[in-house]
Amino acid sequence: MTIGDVIKKYRKNLGLTQEEMAARLGVTAPAVNKWEKGNTLPDVALLAPIARLLGITTDELLAFHDELTDEEINRYLKQVQKDLESKDFDDVFRSVKEKIEEYPNCEKLIWQAAVILDAGRMAAGIPDEEDYDRVIFGWYERCLLSGDERIRNQAADSLFHAYFRKEDYEKAAGYLDYFSLENPERKEALVNSRTGKRAEAYRAYEELIFIGYQHLQMTLNDLRALYMEDGDHEMARKLVEVSSSAASVFEMGGYNEVCYGLEVAVWEKNAAWTSQIMREILDRIGTIGDFTKSRLYQHMTFKTTDPDFAAGLKQKLLESLGDETFDYMQGNEDWETLKAG
Repeated sequence: MTIGDVIKKYRKNLGLTQEEMAARLGVTAPAVNKWEKGNTLPDVALLAPIARLLGITTDELLAFHDELTDEEINRYLKQVQKDLESKDFDDVFRSVKEKIEEYPNCEKLIWQAAVILDAGRMAAGIPDEEDYDRVIFGWYERCLLSGDERIRNQAADSLFHAYFRKEDYEKAAGYLDYFSLENPERKEALVNSRTGKRAEAYRAYEELIFIGYQHLQMTLNDLRALYMEDGDHEMARKLVEVSSSAASVFEMGGYNEVCYGLEVAVWEKNAAWTSQIMREILDRIGTIGDFTKSRLYQHMTFKTTDPDFAAGLKQKLLESLGDETFDYMQGNEDWETLKAG
């Protein structure tokens, strides 16, 4: 039974016409007609009002599509990421919105799609338009109600950083209450290790290491930015060394071992250092996914890296060498050699 069938069935049970239902919901009768024919789906914001009007739960209303498998989600999101590289952002955004309306109970899809679109618009330099904010932040808010603590925490983290970017620090701080003071993933790993689930325990511990590394680098990045704001060159460089060492210790690959100094080199307008780091980054671009080969993470499953990804990233980096960010490098002999490929 489709959602249109559900709406039609319970509307008729209540003796409501399409016009009466539309009037109570503040929509047009043709909109209700299209829902029932399966031509369109109700907007997410209307799901709860529709369910209340029909006297059913949202779960009953949405029983037509509950979940996608992890494999289906990963395959779909991989396509979304490719689409963001070649298509207009608004077209991709609308397509994803329709997908979520089709699977409104699939929390993992909603959370990860929101993250990808949020990151995609930042990477493309698209302004924080109100329509995008309303929908994407709304998806995050829905995930705060998830029964999965990891999804709740990740959604809260995304909202925290989103409002932090907007300098709405009071709003950002409001999401700190969602973070657990405990570490359920570590507890789960401990239980698995004591109940004979050795493979699950290894994987859980490796995931904790991997996530811990990411959190460490985010903290180092934020601290480095603070020192840069205060003009402390010595500590900014020190933190570049720490980030690079951490990438080596956690076996994240050569690319990650050399990339952290670029921001500081540009900040200092240090031509020799900028050229050196960019050359090392370009030379090691092929190692960007080498962490997937590390024995530290041998029980984890990573998405297969697109063989063209490294080449595409290298091309984008080469194209960026002429950006105004690097105006101070123009005319530098080594830089011009890099630009020439």
